[in-house]
Amino acid sequence: MTSDILIVGSGAAGLTAALNLADRFKVTVLAKGALNEGSTAWAQGGIAAVLEPGDTFENHVEDTMVAGAGLNDRAVVEMVVEGAPAAIERLTHLGVPFETEGNALHLTREGGHSHRRIVHVADATGWAVQEALQKAAEAHPNITLVPDQIAIDLATGRHEERYSGAGNVWGVYAVDRKTERVALYTARATILATGGAGRTYLFSTAPRGATGDGIAMAWRAGARVSNMEMMQFHPTCLYNLEVKNFLITEAVRGEGGRLINPSTGKRFMTYYDPARMELAPRDIVARAIDAEIKRYGLDYVHLDISHMPAEFIRHHFPNIHEKLLTVGIDMTTQPIPVVPAQHYTCGGIVIDEHGKTDLPGLYAAGECTESGLHGANRLASNSLLECFVFGEAAADNIAANWDKLPPPPPIRPWDESRVTDSDEEVVIKQTWTEIRRFMWNYVGIVRTTKRLERAKHRIELLNDEVAEYYQHFRVTPDLIELRNLLQTAELIVRSALHRHESRGLHFTLDYPDTLPDAVDTVLVP
Repeated sequence: MTSDILIVGSGAAGLTAALNLADRFKVTVLAKGALNEGSTAWAQGGIAAVLEPGDTFENHVEDTMVAGAGLNDRAVVEMVVEGAPAAIERLTHLGVPFETEGNALHLTREGGHSHRRIVHVADATGWAVQEALQKAAEAHPNITLVPDQIAIDLATGRHEERYSGAGNVWGVYAVDRKTERVALYTARATILATGGAGRTYLFSTAPRGATGDGIAMAWRAGARVSNMEMMQFHPTCLYNLEVKNFLITEAVRGEGGRLINPSTGKRFMTYYDPARMELAPRDIVARAIDAEIKRYGLDYVHLDISHMPAEFIRHHFPNIHEKLLTVGIDMTTQPIPVVPAQHYTCGGIVIDEHGKTDLPGLYAAGECTESGLHGANRLASNSLLECFVFGEAAADNIAANWDKLPPPPPIRPWDESRVTDSDEEVVIKQTWTEIRRFMWNYVGIVRTTKRLERAKHRIELLNDEVAEYYQHFRVTPDLIELRNLLQTAELIVRSALHRHESRGLHFTLDYPDTLPDAVDTVLVP
């Protein structure tokens, strides 16, 4: 299937790009599962934007730079921050029902922010944004939305009928979940908006499909990746053995929630960050919780907002309140048991301010990228914002340079002549579990060189096993994800071993100090 532009990913970044391109071009959007199964729909908190009287772009920029431990690109941070109010306005026109207070938007505050600047739809902002973008995309005659397509690899010059080593990207090969056949999608420009790599870890707030697909595909095709060691752990994921991956939004702390050690009954952030307490950036709060859990032999700590009026809690956090009631917790009268969990991939494919990667014809936007916005730690509610700004930036650059983008040449179809159906699916499940467990234990919130070396050794062994499996058996969704998961794990470990300091999300006991100069970790294929 050929279109003008191909977008891999149907979340905020992908659909924003599609809507900005569709008035001029034919756009195909591939979704890995259902159109609304990505991370966007899971985003509870909101979108950061300077809208409060007394707040300034400079304040938002500084907050982002402080959270990012100086590893951010200031020019990119300024571009994104200054684009925020316009992005909110466009979403309002699309019908996103943001909470209001009088004639103004209601703003909440989250950790690391010096002002109230989080625009939200109760505690389900991402779902409302996804719905509005999807509805607009479905209504547009030039946008074709194709669910259940698992991208295997980028189609590059190496796949041309007449081989080329120029590195051009012409689209992707993807397997259809329903037919189990591999299709070739080609286009003049391809945008990766595939989300993060959270499922590399045992405990994660990311959806099931967050297996680093775009990052791994771009790397294999020859694009650089950067800062993969900067893996954000959200401080407060619900601790419940039946309910996996349920996030308790940072806004609960923003509205007065306190972190309590259940063993001592004491509020413990006073010992770790007495000035900012629970509103310290995520890396500090996550490490504090991790330290309390390890020091006291706990399974979890308590997040308590029950001192606030019950009606206030129910109004601000209706979905969380309702969900917790199903597991026997009433947050208006009881504390919530929480643990840290992997939450956001701050590193990724290297892009410029236009969303361009190293490879001709390939763009990227959102969590799969390293744009320079987040640095060593993402500031709360800057993630959806990045999707809107870079989704639009990529679209604008493609439109402005359309005449310079050559049409795709003939590409070879997918070759399955030398493979058979797998007779060992158990291998995939076993390897997947193994990766997630050693990444959690060895490459988690607190790291050491010895642990990282152990993870590296395991990855080297598994690389041979998975490569052999991939060569002999027909691709399946699980095999594609496993291959990408392992590739992403290798990039994270290589990056972590390369950084001989502690900065932001990368904290190692062997190098506890922060070096004077902030330098990106850039891996070259």
